[in-house]
Amino acid sequence: MSNQERTDPFFHLILESIADGVFTTDAEGRITSFNRAAERITGFSCKEAIGQFCFDIFRASLCQTECGLKKSLRTGKPVTNLRAEILTKDGKEIPISISTSVLRDKRGKLLGAVETFRDHSALEALRKELSKEYSFSDIVSKNHKILDLFQILPDIAESDSTVLIQGPTGSGKELFARAIHNLSRRKGKPYVKVSCAAVPETLLESELFGYVKGAFTDARKDKPGRFALAEGGTLFLDEIGDLPPSLQIKLLRVLQEKEYEPLGATFTTRADVRVITATHRDLYEMVKQGQFREDMYYRLNVVRISLPPLTERREDVPLLVENFISQFNLSKGKEIAGVTDEVMEFLMNYDYPGNVRELQNIIEHAFVLCKGRLIQLNHIPREVLSARLSLEREGRRPHRNPLEEAEAALIRQALERHGGSRMRAAQELGYGRVTLWRKMKRLKLQV
Repeated sequence: MSNQERTDPFFHLILESIADGVFTTDAEGRITSFNRAAERITGFSCKEAIGQFCFDIFRASLCQTECGLKKSLRTGKPVTNLRAEILTKDGKEIPISISTSVLRDKRGKLLGAVETFRDHSALEALRKELSKEYSFSDIVSKNHKILDLFQILPDIAESDSTVLIQGPTGSGKELFARAIHNLSRRKGKPYVKVSCAAVPETLLESELFGYVKGAFTDARKDKPGRFALAEGGTLFLDEIGDLPPSLQIKLLRVLQEKEYEPLGATFTTRADVRVITATHRDLYEMVKQGQFREDMYYRLNVVRISLPPLTERREDVPLLVENFISQFNLSKGKEIAGVTDEVMEFLMNYDYPGNVRELQNIIEHAFVLCKGRLIQLNHIPREVLSARLSLEREGRRPHRNPLEEAEAALIRQALERHGGSRMRAAQELGYGRVTLWRKMKRLKLQV
């Protein structure tokens, strides 16, 4: 910074009136000016900051790895909207966004750099409050169907009725089963899971009900089954549609009479177990085709939860991405801040044949490849990118703005909830009637 700039009262007045923190450094990174907003955000006075290296004042999470000032000084190019967490003078961690650029004199000689930064503490607090509103146990959603389930889930958990959770593969059926268990009076007791599709039919009976010594050649001692292990708690039977007919009869007896016989036993065992089942198959259609017992179906279908595929809850994609990134940051020891706009646009438009589980796998794959702060498009699995590009080449999927897609979904859902009444939908969404009409017209919704 030139001497003229330092002594220019108008320049100083502008610098001090800016709400964002601003400071300048020399070519070595030592602070040469520090405005009032920078003092307020960091807790350090201008006198304390001048002459210090910026990393001694900010102690940011990226000071040693992706310092924006160092990058600008090295490349001569600006850096914008870099996310970081800094430590204030009193040790409080606060989130900020950073933009940096180099300073040159009239001859182009490098003098140093300037950084502006914005405190996002209030925004982050609001985001956390919103995430609480849209989360339940380990489930996150703002989709109206899922939010409706959040409302009744405590009532379902309080009862001891059998629950049938239906939904496509990867839609989060086990998360709901766990939530029901954790909200119930049985939460201090075991939660046991069995996948009826993963265990061979010849072993499934002993897996569920156990066996006694001598029941078959290798049965050298008694072995408790999953019902015994879940005693007092919850047994989650996943993919119940794959349960063989012979075992459907035995399970029906447990559900009706609360007792069963271990394999090879001559005695009955009482079962105090709540049963939750799940399937991606249409059990009613299986009943009509003779593939599933009708009495069993009605015994399971006491309380039914239906989960939509991810393509019907696209507004949840940003929430889920943020949630998965937070989880993987903790488990993998990284500090990835998010995804680029290009990646988010891609994720909002992808079809997700594997639903939420596939989105989770996509983010985990990106974590392995990502070395920076933001997940880029080249970090997405190649087969996922290829599938999307194939659809676009075939003209089967028009390009859509992800924010408009989410907004259109929210408006459609509000209209559905209020029987098509624009007035009530507008009130729920916080719009005026005219504003809602304009948005519907812009988004090509029926007006």
